[in-house]
Amino acid sequence: MSTQILLKIKDFFAKNEQKIVLIVAFCLVSAISFEFGVLQGQKWQQKPLIIEKPINIPADVQNTQNEASEASGSTSTINVKSGAAENAAAQPAKVCTFVASKNSDKYHIPTCQWAKRIKPENTVCYDSVQEAEAAKKQKCSCIK
Repeated sequence: MSTQILLKIKDFFAKNEQKIVLIVAFCLVSAISFEFGVLQGQKWQQKPLIIEKPINIPADVQNTQNEASEASGSTSTINVKSGAAENAAAQPAKVCTFVASKNSDKYHIPTCQWAKRIKPENTVCYDSVQEAEAAKKQKCSCIK
């Protein structure tokens, strides 16, 4: 019985030899092409995303900001941004209770989305509402 099975298998391979070789060759070419693509894909990887830590604010500046927030009725904190690390080390960050642009007629709290868009060279600082209004500035809707 086992000889009959072996003869059937031998006969099957003899009849379909070209098809079997073609299928095996196709599988080998597919595997080689896939591996080549994987190797090429590794060369094209993007550089990793680097996330930098924000600058730590000294405690005395933080206390000044908290007092300013309480005076205006807001509980948000002020984030100080700097363009470069050496620039921040050379110049201490100026903390403003209210900010405005030289080119605008409105004043904002420093955490306002509109205040963050003001260029540093156009920023004007005010210590109080009275000082900002004396400069003929109107309050932004972010100030309640």
